[in-house]
Amino acid sequence: MIVQSLSYKDYRNLKDARIEPSDRVNVIHGKNAQGKTNLLESIWIFTGGKSFRTTKDSDLIKFSKAETNVEMHIKNNIREMGLKIQIEQGKRTVLINEIKQSVPSKLVGNFCAVVFSPTHLSLIKDGPALRRKFLDTAICQIKPTYSANLLKYNHVLAQRNSLLKRIKMSGKEDKTLDIWDESLAEYASRIISQRLSYTEKLKNIADKIYRELAQEKEKLSLSYKAVGVNKELSDLSNIKSELIKKLEETRKEDVALGFTNHGPHKDELEIKIDKKSARFYASQGQQRSAVLAMKLAEASIVDKTIDEKPVILLDDVMSELDRQRQDYILNSITNWQVFITCCEDNISGRLNTGKTFRIEDGNIYEE
Repeated sequence: MIVQSLSYKDYRNLKDARIEPSDRVNVIHGKNAQGKTNLLESIWIFTGGKSFRTTKDSDLIKFSKAETNVEMHIKNNIREMGLKIQIEQGKRTVLINEIKQSVPSKLVGNFCAVVFSPTHLSLIKDGPALRRKFLDTAICQIKPTYSANLLKYNHVLAQRNSLLKRIKMSGKEDKTLDIWDESLAEYASRIISQRLSYTEKLKNIADKIYRELAQEKEKLSLSYKAVGVNKELSDLSNIKSELIKKLEETRKEDVALGFTNHGPHKDELEIKIDKKSARFYASQGQQRSAVLAMKLAEASIVDKTIDEKPVILLDDVMSELDRQRQDYILNSITNWQVFITCCEDNISGRLNTGKTFRIEDGNIYEE
């Protein structure tokens, strides 16, 4: 996947422009609040998802303007395409090869990218919910049916929790709880199985990348902790059976608390550096390196699964990294198109191949 050109009009603070990036590494540097992240964001939205910074499309429109237009020409393994997004009053209109699409979701699947931004450091710093979300988002990219299964699981979970609260208030047993347990375990087993499988792929690639970043001085380890389930189980029926058994064993506790205590909504992706929790013991630089390794590993899995290399977007990735790790990012991520933002203005001399752009007050200049 290659971005051949990108143009934008009235997008956030960016001055209207068109750029033709390198198909290798592209460094975008400038002081804070000049528009670097906005440029990466304008590329990311072509994945069909929301911005990685806001849930409101109306935030993407330049202040005092009524609409914004972003256009991108891409090349994948099959063909070249023209993609266009128009946002007016917070509503998206999508054109593919100048043909207006019936719904914006038609954009999904035409362009793939992986993004790292400072907000992703919460993947390590915050609680397990964000690590579960990371797994779910990554799996959805390579298995579209996974998203539907998640929706069904969350619906059943909400229904079971509602019933638990009613039982708690009435003090009476309800046999329909057995039905909800069966349904919950069915969807849960699929989610756990997919998460276990994905983590197995992710951990080896992420550790290899992390070792290269750390010059073989440190080791990154990832493991998926399924509450109440033997992680060695791979058969769906066995995972389901264990979950049903666990739900039965903890039913009184669930009723007393009014919610479900076991299932994939409680599981954890454990991240360790040299066998110590990255959340509690890793430095800022180590945490940044670990998240970067995981995001690059995610990109590698997408490539191996759908035979299409996603574009890699790295926002403010250089901060708190030593020179060796910075040089790895600049010159060792080969055979990918990469966009890197940073504040340093002396990067061009350290870049072996690619292009350097400077952003100042929303204006972009190729150097």
